[in-house]
Amino acid sequence: MHYYRYSNAEVSCWYKYLLFSYNIIFWLAGVAFLAAGLWAWSEKGVLSDITNVTRLHGFDPVVLVLIVGVVMFTLGFAGCVGALRENICLLKFFCGTIVFIFLLELTVAVLAFLFQDWVREKFKEFFEINIKSYRDDIDLQNLIDSLQKINHCCGAQGPEDWDLNIYFNCSSESKSREKCGVPFSCCVPDPAQKVVNTQCGYDIRMQSKNKWDNLIFTKGCIPALEAWLPRNIYIVAGVFIAISLLQIFGIFLARTLISDIEAVKAGNNF
Repeated sequence: MHYYRYSNAEVSCWYKYLLFSYNIIFWLAGVAFLAAGLWAWSEKGVLSDITNVTRLHGFDPVVLVLIVGVVMFTLGFAGCVGALRENICLLKFFCGTIVFIFLLELTVAVLAFLFQDWVREKFKEFFEINIKSYRDDIDLQNLIDSLQKINHCCGAQGPEDWDLNIYFNCSSESKSREKCGVPFSCCVPDPAQKVVNTQCGYDIRMQSKNKWDNLIFTKGCIPALEAWLPRNIYIVAGVFIAISLLQIFGIFLARTLISDIEAVKAGNNF
């Protein structure tokens, strides 16, 4: 008498194409980030002379855009191909990387909460370094201007931090027209003024400090961000939870699909 074993295991099309759709968004977003980063570098002449990257002593926002683009492109490609071809190696790579990123985010959040003074000091150093390089890179300049305008702040701890920049320094040796001033993004906006006055910060710090409040933001960006966080803690927590849930959903889809594929392979071995 012979006994036959029939396996009912099969790969779920729902999980397969849901994971594919999930990753196609990753992949397209990665392509968009890479395209934006490469376009920004081409505009700055970096692609024709790659040594320009090392000449900037501050932070180049384009580098972050490119890193995010590479990670998203790689993960999206691995997830898409892994789902369509039912490739366990690619699916495990995708799943493992998402788990690593999730744990890294969680670790950073916990450490930032536990070591707030250290984080504050490092952010202050980071901001001051970038103030020095403010005029060296247009993307860095736009980033700092946006940060100061949105948060109504000026400098790391205050307007005096702009002495760190060679163009805004108050020293007698400086020949810059911006000497002893601040960037226009530090200026208190005039509601009646429809055109941005990029020279509004000229010579501001030559005036007495009691006049500053009416002309420029006197709060530093670090205190401004520290004040902003408690007021918007629910928004920050909501964004973090939403990102975490998306990552957990991706991990669930990948692990489920891997289990289905392994079950089918195990059934075919009989």
